[in-house]
Amino acid sequence: MDIFTIIPQVGGFFYTLVTFVVALSVIVAVHEYGHYIVGRWTGIHAEVFSIGFGPVLWSRPDKHGTVWQIAALPFGGYVKFLGDANAASGKDADAMDEMAEQDPAELRRTMHGAPLWARSATVAAGPIFNFIMSILIFTGVLMATGVARDPLTVDQLHVLPGGSYGLASGDEVLAINDIEIPGKDDGAGWAALTDAIPNDPAMTYDVRRDGQEMTVKGPNYFPPYISFVALNSAAMEIELQQGDVITGVNGTEIFAFNQLKTIVEASNGAPLQLTIWRAGETLEVTLVPRRTDEPLADGGFATNWRIGIGGGLAFSSATEAANLGDALIGGVARTYGIVVSSLSGLKHMITGAISSCNMSGPLGIAKASGATASQGLTSFIMFIAFLSTAVGLLNLFPIPILDGGHLVFHAYEAVTGKPPSDKALRVLMTTGLVLILSLMVFALSNDIFC
Repeated sequence: MDIFTIIPQVGGFFYTLVTFVVALSVIVAVHEYGHYIVGRWTGIHAEVFSIGFGPVLWSRPDKHGTVWQIAALPFGGYVKFLGDANAASGKDADAMDEMAEQDPAELRRTMHGAPLWARSATVAAGPIFNFIMSILIFTGVLMATGVARDPLTVDQLHVLPGGSYGLASGDEVLAINDIEIPGKDDGAGWAALTDAIPNDPAMTYDVRRDGQEMTVKGPNYFPPYISFVALNSAAMEIELQQGDVITGVNGTEIFAFNQLKTIVEASNGAPLQLTIWRAGETLEVTLVPRRTDEPLADGGFATNWRIGIGGGLAFSSATEAANLGDALIGGVARTYGIVVSSLSGLKHMITGAISSCNMSGPLGIAKASGATASQGLTSFIMFIAFLSTAVGLLNLFPIPILDGGHLVFHAYEAVTGKPPSDKALRVLMTTGLVLILSLMVFALSNDIFC
């Protein structure tokens, strides 16, 4: 247990607010620092670097002439470059004209007077830094947690109703019910093993223990053990916990997670009476499965009834250190997967293939930040990485006022040889602001009504 699992007991709303502000501030700081540092490298001067909006609570100028500040409303941030009229990088025409008269060379240090390549690099740096942070976090988590040891090795046995039988920590599992354990990279072999495991309360394990091979009794390899509880799920709503074991559904005893999965998927949303075994105590709870849109490997979505829990093995498997290369590849793959699934989800929401309730607003994100933080520091850091990818992707959308909109303006300038007129920019920026505010209102309504 760490401090993140203790603090929620102090006050739910305050805890949720604090974790949301912390997560958002970290992501915003990284995003804006990308704009700032690349702008500085390319010769564009930043006048203000702000975390938050509104009244300034603290500020300090640095040796480069940039004022670093923290403002009272910690729900965003900005970098104001020389020549900007506001935090949205609107052009200060009067200041630019005065600069052109007094010191034309100074125009090169403004966002609007710098070469196109410098402006484009500075704008793109914010989202790119968000992606880099996500990759580094996922890579670091993989380095810290390691990868499963090959052959499959028992680390810690989960506390289950039937006990651990003859299995012991350190056992190398060679076969289960005479089915040979595949190598860790053999996806087809693991799929075949999963399909072949019976729904029995106990099974035989061929293991190697201290160099000696033997056969011992053990629990079902995939017991109805809760390894995690999904955010905003039916299971979280009734406070199911990691480590709970579901031993019965509607009065029928179950021994395998697949039994539970089959019953839930066939429920058609009808209430389910669950018998829960929790550290030696038996509880009876009722929950209602929810229709859930889930991404598929081919980019599509499938809708199933779910209660919002993940299963696991009868034991945690021992791990070994991941090398930097493999961990980095895993970090890139995880970030790329979030981008692909997010774009696919947006496409399917627009076409009506899945519910628009899959889009969360600030209340949903705040609730998720508190829930992940209550599950521990690692979960909270992973949530920050996921949200950082989402923020980076959103900012690349070609909407005026977002970074993607500015890059579209730069592309127009590259093709035509001149930027859009100031009047056109004002109209487009206003339109972009209306679109973003409308999107926020829509997402907020999802938080309230979905």
